Amino acid sequence: MGNARNIAFWVVLFLLILALFNLFSNGTGTSAARSLSYSEFIAQVDAGKVASVTLDGEKISVMGSDGARYVTIKPLDENITDRLIAKNVEVRAEAQEQSGFLSVLGVWLPFLLLIGIWVFFMNRMQGGGKGGAMGFGKSRAKLLTEKHGRVTFDDVAGIDEAKEELEEIVEFLRNPQKFSRLGGKIPKGALLVGPPGTGKTLLARAIAGEAGVPFFTISGSDFVEMFVGVGASRVRDMFEQAKKNAPCIVFIDEIDAVGRARGVGMGGGNDEREQTLNQLLVEMDGFEANEGVIIVAATNRKDVLDPALLRPGRFDRQIQVPNPDIKGREKILTVHARKVPVGPDVDLRIIARGCPGFSGADLANLVNEAALTAARVGRSFVTMDDFENAKDKVMMGAERRSMVLTADQKEKTAYHEAGHAIVGINMPKCDPVYKATIIPRGGALGMVVSLPEMDRLNMHKDEAKQKIAMTMAGKAAEIIKYGEEGVSSGPSGDIQQASSLARAMVMRWGMSDVIGNIDYAEAHEGYQGNTGGFSVSAETKKAIEAEVKRLIDDGYQVARKVLLEKKVEFERLAQGLLEYETLTGDEIRRVVAGEKLEDDSDNSSSSGGGVSSIAAIPKTKPKLLKPDAGADGLKPEPLA
Repeated sequence: MGNARNIAFWVVLFLLILALFNLFSNGTGTSAARSLSYSEFIAQVDAGKVASVTLDGEKISVMGSDGARYVTIKPLDENITDRLIAKNVEVRAEAQEQSGFLSVLGVWLPFLLLIGIWVFFMNRMQGGGKGGAMGFGKSRAKLLTEKHGRVTFDDVAGIDEAKEELEEIVEFLRNPQKFSRLGGKIPKGALLVGPPGTGKTLLARAIAGEAGVPFFTISGSDFVEMFVGVGASRVRDMFEQAKKNAPCIVFIDEIDAVGRARGVGMGGGNDEREQTLNQLLVEMDGFEANEGVIIVAATNRKDVLDPALLRPGRFDRQIQVPNPDIKGREKILTVHARKVPVGPDVDLRIIARGCPGFSGADLANLVNEAALTAARVGRSFVTMDDFENAKDKVMMGAERRSMVLTADQKEKTAYHEAGHAIVGINMPKCDPVYKATIIPRGGALGMVVSLPEMDRLNMHKDEAKQKIAMTMAGKAAEIIKYGEEGVSSGPSGDIQQASSLARAMVMRWGMSDVIGNIDYAEAHEGYQGNTGGFSVSAETKKAIEAEVKRLIDDGYQVARKVLLEKKVEFERLAQGLLEYETLTGDEIRRVVAGEKLEDDSDNSSSSGGGVSSIAAIPKTKPKLLKPDAGADGLKPEPLA
């Protein structure tokens, strides 16, 4: 389409130049001969000073006996031919077929071409939008058809509650009498709310595939323009199209681009966006009834939406699309695993358990990375090792084997990570230790990975304290081994993590007897844009910081005590990491017990062995872990 437009543009430009050239060349030929009055021309004829004439309608082109050329115009009722022949003047006549339409076209063609080029450039300036220069206010909603790839509810997994609510809307469109006989009305709109990557847009496409009714899709940013009133015009046009195709569904992706709360924020409102929002509110539930058009919208920023959008009668249903739980993750992996050849050793439930907090998009990326890993080594199907390597890459970053560590750096990293692992193993409320490695990944020189046995819904005080102890174990291990002056900058990420968790305990969760059950989070500097610092007294601020410091210091002392009590196991694990570089849960247990690992490729490989060792060192009440960008690697992040 773009090539056709470019070709048309150059053809039109060539014709315009050609027409202008002909116009000016004709004008130049005419202006080269001087003009003479008709009476003077008759006098020249009677005097025998005219050699020849050319009759072109009313125009007479004259050549004098002396070779001079001039033109004159004869009156309409004058017959000059007989007089010229009588004076022996050579007479020629031009055919008149070129007059009429062609002559008018020759005059107007340059102007028409100029207008056409102006329209073309206006269309290009608008990004080739629907309707071109004359359709600036037209809706850009696209009608989704089968050629885009049909998606049904069978392709959506892990969010069963959201599917059920949307399936009811589809059922209403298919069989409205089932609900209307009891007085039920079709919902005006459904708002899909959830974090990025959880499948909101995929759900909307599934509605289109299941409903069997016209489905229009548009982005919230398509309404926003630099000219005031254009967005409102597009909203009107979109609903006009929808009403013509009713019953139908209109899907607005990222509605927060146009549906932000009015009159909020710095610098006042945006007149164009607010007009667009006002028009959307009126079209959804205004003076005129809007029957048969269901609006489905998606956003991950419900908190910024205007309250008028969220009231009943507009978005009647607000459907939460959260990150999937362990069963949901297994179902999502099953859907994506259909597209790749999977080996017989792959257990999707174990993989699902090993990636807590992953969204649907993260799981799709995990399957894709596993397929790429298998293809990279030339396998004909994807094995469990490929999934493990892909999971480590997604969660912790790619291995950086090109980074050369000195023997001293490698040893300090081993003792640091061994400290985390030993304390994590001996803290009953910490998550099972899944893997420990001193191979650099991402921005970390080494890391200890703990994975939960089930999804975490909340955090208790004793769990949070033990989590702080495990987090501070890296620094405690370095001080025990190398002394106070030998500690490195490696624990910087640990300190940030512990501080974040301790502040949440004191300022948000009411887990401090000194501070009490008061939420000071919003008064804290940097919380949700607050740059004014604490809005509390200096005494309270001092007490909060003292409590945070006490919790971190207590965690450090607990970690130090455990490492001193388990000094033999601590030393064995550090030496084991130096020898094997990567150890999984079962291998960690055997090394700590003093057993010798078999010297095979699995023990020294970067994958760190099989996944059966995930629950080798079981604990209770696990919590979600995420990679930390600090120097020590994977550390738990509190669910704040």
